[in-house]
Amino acid sequence: MPSFSLAALTALELAPPELIEVAAACGYDEVGIRLLPATPGGMAYPLMEDEASLRETIARLDATGVTVADLEVVAFRPDTDIAAFSAFFETGARLGAKHILVAAYDPALDRFADRFAKFCEAAAQYGLTADLEFMPWTSVPDLGTASRIVEKVGKTNAGVLVDALHFDRSGSLIGDIAEIPAGRLHYWQLCDGPAERPTTHEEMMRVARTERMFPGEGGIDLVSLARAMPADITVSIEVPTVELARTVDAYARARRALAAARRVMAAA
Repeated sequence: MPSFSLAALTALELAPPELIEVAAACGYDEVGIRLLPATPGGMAYPLMEDEASLRETIARLDATGVTVADLEVVAFRPDTDIAAFSAFFETGARLGAKHILVAAYDPALDRFADRFAKFCEAAAQYGLTADLEFMPWTSVPDLGTASRIVEKVGKTNAGVLVDALHFDRSGSLIGDIAEIPAGRLHYWQLCDGPAERPTTHEEMMRVARTERMFPGEGGIDLVSLARAMPADITVSIEVPTVELARTVDAYARARRALAAARRVMAAA
């Protein structure tokens, strides 16, 4: 079995120290920490601005043996300034993080690629990869676009991040994964969703951010996707279930998500 990480979005109501405790109790190996919001004003835990919380988070990591897989979310917009991420990188290094999730909201892809290259160079100094997640409503809507940008950038720590839901909704193909050079896939995100794809970007965003399904309980061919992915990279389990969270606590949801993921990976 690969290493399993509890993605921040699965239990976003938990601050990083509590997320780590839940991950450890459920049997996860790693966690993802959301230091920056996915959307302006969205929920995040900016540990780079809170030394006490950062130290508590590091203490929980040390005590449990859980490690940090990825940091979220660097959302590139036309006015994004690479120089502004120094504290973010330093915090990631202190946490022992491995990867950074990057999303593209800059419609000028040549400009984005140029700045993404500079971001990769900066991240590399802290031992971090920069992983470009494609999403149908962003400027990088599918696997092919993400792969071309990462190859164009050419940095050794640049990667493509495959999220099972976005992979399916973008119409990307299983066979295309084999075209991605070895070493460009650092980790991937596992969840499920209805077989019927939403017809609007607004509905895609709503489902992706609030109402995914546990692996194996929806209509996405996760077994084929898992077989196509490298066997030795971290599987980040990202299953936001806002409605269920009204009545079921984070521990129970995280435990259910991990058990479901293990079944999918065993089938693969």
